[in-house]
Amino acid sequence: MRMQGSIERLRERAAVEGLLDVAYANADSPYGKLLLARTPQGLVKLSLPNYNHDEVLIELAEHVSPRVLEAPARLDEVRRQLDLYFEGKSHDFDLPLDWQLTTGFREKVQRAIARIPYGETRSYTEMATKAGNERAVRAAGTACGTNPLPIVVPCHRVLQSSGALGGYGGGLPMKQALLEFEGVLDGRARK
Repeated sequence: MRMQGSIERLRERAAVEGLLDVAYANADSPYGKLLLARTPQGLVKLSLPNYNHDEVLIELAEHVSPRVLEAPARLDEVRRQLDLYFEGKSHDFDLPLDWQLTTGFREKVQRAIARIPYGETRSYTEMATKAGNERAVRAAGTACGTNPLPIVVPCHRVLQSSGALGGYGGGLPMKQALLEFEGVLDGRARK
């Protein structure tokens, strides 16, 4: 117990002294462990269960700041909102987001995805159009695949024009399960 208190004091001191640029914590979900990371600007990364979380932390250290520290209390609100979502008690996230892991066309697509309402879907073509280039459908798919904030920025709600699922960083079973949970799919397998 004493050791835990010391670690918590060190975390707080690092934050107070400006030595903590990225706080991270794990969160449980119906699909497995998520890795959450935030900066002072907001949630910067949500990593799905099938990703190597150690590699994600290295990526954060390389692309955001080497000052990455486990600080679960700084992600309490993110975990609370995710819990409410997974319990079906909330359909929206009201979190500050830090978009620094995305740029250009990908960022435009991801910001458009963030506006897709719960229980609705859009096509990759629609996302490309909203981002300013209706012919950049593959690039819109890449923007979905590189989304640093899945679930919160709900790329699972983007489908092929035919209604087929397309791809998903968490795997197609997870995409299908999220869409079924939101009432978009009726449980039939869709490729």
